Amino acid sequence: MNLDIALLLAQDGLTNGAIYALLALALVLVFAVTRVIFVPQGELVAYSALTLASLQLGKVPGTAWLLVAAGVAVALLDTIAALRDRRTRRLPAILGWNVVLPLVLLAAARWLAPRQDSLWLQTLVTVAIVTALGPMLYRLAFQPLANASVLVLLIVSVAVHFVMTGLGLLAFGAEGSRTTPFSDARITAGTVTISGQSVFVIGASLVLIAALWFFFEKTLYGKALRATAVNRLGARLVGISTTLAGKLTFLLAAAIGAVSGVLVAPITTIYYDSGFLVGLKGFVGAIIGGFASYPAAALGALLVGLLESFSSFWASAFKEVIAFTLIIPVLLWRSFRTHHVEEEDEE
Repeated sequence: MNLDIALLLAQDGLTNGAIYALLALALVLVFAVTRVIFVPQGELVAYSALTLASLQLGKVPGTAWLLVAAGVAVALLDTIAALRDRRTRRLPAILGWNVVLPLVLLAAARWLAPRQDSLWLQTLVTVAIVTALGPMLYRLAFQPLANASVLVLLIVSVAVHFVMTGLGLLAFGAEGSRTTPFSDARITAGTVTISGQSVFVIGASLVLIAALWFFFEKTLYGKALRATAVNRLGARLVGISTTLAGKLTFLLAAAIGAVSGVLVAPITTIYYDSGFLVGLKGFVGAIIGGFASYPAAALGALLVGLLESFSSFWASAFKEVIAFTLIIPVLLWRSFRTHHVEEEDEE
């Protein structure tokens, strides 16, 4: 290996690591606020990539129909709850967010599918469709079990992963897809050529991370989510709705997954089940951060990307094994630092 090869591998590692960092941040956010280890985070990435690919092929993406079906189910549940509690004023908002909005996005996808030259508009519709799935997932799968133990929530999360994988096969088929890159530019720095797509991915990831920082530090809803993450009971006592916090958290996680999907789609071929492997690498970064530290999770995800890239040069057949083996020393180190673990009270 010479310097030029090392720089090329570092470029690939940082590009992939930027995607993994976004997923790690989403996993830490969801766990901190809702105590859910969100296994299907990778499926949102795959859904986003395949939705954009479908639009570029002139097809109406299956996720648009899935969104309508999920919206009808959520609207039915929320309407029954509103009528039972005699809160009929909520009915217009329930129907608007869960029925009208999905139908509008479906109409936008149907209108946009034949127009294959509108990359940025296709990207916008893709992000909107996948992002809207987030709160619906929370309402259907996790909100009824919000007070359950972490183990029960993990089991539900794994079940949702399998359901979403099956729905992905139904919606997109078994064929893989890759989208048009956002930039075909090439930047030459000495003997190394840097692709414009890599620069775009890293830049977009940094912008999204900065936007998340601004949201949590400067906005009321962001501070409410931080309060919920610190103390759920205390947040409820001061009037913060943990249900709203959960939906908002899943909205942000779905948005991160949607953006990650459109960023990774031009780099590699995505299949309906590719999201699990991508999500696991973000999970390794979250483990390094202890599911608590956002900076540590992001740095851990970058480390995973670099390790994976250099492993592909030295031992390409074992690059996945090497990347996931990184969990073992981290868990050992954390177990040596932990002196006391309090068991949860069983009800």
